Amino acid sequence: MIYITQLIFIKEGKEEVFHEFENFAIPLMEKYNGKLLYRIRPDATAYIAGEEEKPYEIHIVSFEHESDLLGFMKDDGRMKFLPLKEESVKTILMIKGAKMG
Repeated sequence: MIYITQLIFIKEGKEEVFHEFENFAIPLMEKYNGKLLYRIRPDATAYIAGEEEKPYEIHIVSFEHESDLLGFMKDDGRMKFLPLKEESVKTILMIKGAKMG
């Protein structure tokens, strides 16, 4: 099992375009043994410290295997929706990890 945390930074005014992409991409993960564990949209009061730009959303997802993640990333249907992601996302900080304990 692999876990991915994404801090997603959106271009100003492109929130609805981002939502359109997510409405397609999130359900598609199931086809590749993926699961959205958390989708967080924190407001300013959620931050205790930090000087960097605040992400629009934070996603924590899991996939059974690396090959499942790669299949999801290369899915033909997802590729057709990538222009929406490119139009709306400024940058993503992606962290891969494993469950401990």
